Amino acid sequence: MNLLRGALAATLSLEEDFAVVAALGCLAEAPATARAMPLDVAIVNVELLGGEGVRLFGEFTAEQPGCVTLGLAGTEAPASLRRALDVRVHGVVSTRVAPGELVRGVRRLKRGERVIDAGLAVALVAAPPSPLSERELDVLSVAASGVPSAEVAARLHLTAGTVRNYLSVILRKTGARNRLEAVRVAEDAGWIRQRA
Repeated sequence: MNLLRGALAATLSLEEDFAVVAALGCLAEAPATARAMPLDVAIVNVELLGGEGVRLFGEFTAEQPGCVTLGLAGTEAPASLRRALDVRVHGVVSTRVAPGELVRGVRRLKRGERVIDAGLAVALVAAPPSPLSERELDVLSVAASGVPSAEVAARLHLTAGTVRNYLSVILRKTGARNRLEAVRVAEDAGWIRQRA
């Protein structure tokens, strides 16, 4: 990600009418940056817009209501793209976009146009929607790390019984026999982020 972020900043800095004022390593830094300086356009990796990232992005946009946001997304994660559009990202382009196309996208956003990469739009339409609620996705995302239900409950501030109920519903909705299979189904469909 550092390489992508550096290349992105370098590309945009080459434009005479652009000034890159920050290249953040994580969304946790975004609210403070938003309070420190006015911004016209922010570019965010849509993979960061899950769980805590949604809250941080909300804080950022509240601090910068006039700032338009461009999401960078891959076609392999349609659920992340859906979440980005749900949290009011103004446009999305592929992580594989050519530098000139990225610059044009930023300029179009600044003019008030909506920017949606055609390849991402096709991937979004072709992908099956997640049958899981946001809270079920939260539970499954934490469970994907392999921790016991009690730990999932502690991390999400739920009771162990509530987590068991969520997992039961998740198994039914995904058609999985166990939570490991449910995680695999959800990762393959792009509903939750692939583990490293």
